Amino acid sequence: MYQYLSPMLLALGLLVQPGVWAHSQVPSQLSQTLTVGGSVANRLVLDVAALMKREPSQVLAVPQNNKDGSPASMVRGIRLRDLLEEAKLITQDHHTLKKTVVIARAVDGYKVVFSWSELFNSLAGESVLVLYERDGNPLAKEEGPIALISAKDLQTGPRHVRWLKEIEVRQVVD
Repeated sequence: MYQYLSPMLLALGLLVQPGVWAHSQVPSQLSQTLTVGGSVANRLVLDVAALMKREPSQVLAVPQNNKDGSPASMVRGIRLRDLLEEAKLITQDHHTLKKTVVIARAVDGYKVVFSWSELFNSLAGESVLVLYERDGNPLAKEEGPIALISAKDLQTGPRHVRWLKEIEVRQVVD
């Protein structure tokens, strides 16, 4: 039975991989704005110019594949939690926050999820950035104009959202 496990996992990997590769192809329609919505009091619609007017945060970004020895790059952007504070999350009580998730969505449908606790109650939240600049230049078409990265993740690739178009706040209810 175990001799079949490896080929089955390989086949499963091949079935799953096309969705990952699709995120690396530049979509025909790029969003020029980012919407922050869902369970928020103040829905935000921001373009790159509006993001640049805010106080930026800088972090040293870890490359997606750190094994090749490529140098890290300096990124500029706004902390996701700062945008969420501006949008003002709607909650019934302080326990509701513990059941709140934040979904970052790209124009091609790629999605990543963060918990409220992860963004607001851990060091990881310091480095979840909505990006508009890399190495002093606007983001390349392959990444932007607006992107998101979780720079403290051990592997930054899975939660690197290129062509970011929407941040949605949801509350998981019982």
